[in-house]
Amino acid sequence: MTTKTASVGKVGANGRDASRLVTMMTAAAWVFLGIGLLISLLNIEHFSDRNTSLMVGIGFMVGSVHIYVIRTAIHLVLSRAAAKAEETSH
Repeated sequence: MTTKTASVGKVGANGRDASRLVTMMTAAAWVFLGIGLLISLLNIEHFSDRNTSLMVGIGFMVGSVHIYVIRTAIHLVLSRAAAKAEETSH
């Protein structure tokens, strides 16, 4: 008689793989930060709130921080849930 075993890698109890989401959000945050820096540096000579492209660049930079914070929250919640599920399975 044999026993069948299955290993579950980074997939959580609900069957969703969050590592791709975390990686994608990290990449998106860095891309938006780069775009924001580029737009802001190209239009910094007229430093005013009426400089639309400068404000858009700053918005991209602020948005990238928000994306990264949301990514970190998702990662922490899912890693805590995985640790809790592993703890209860032992």
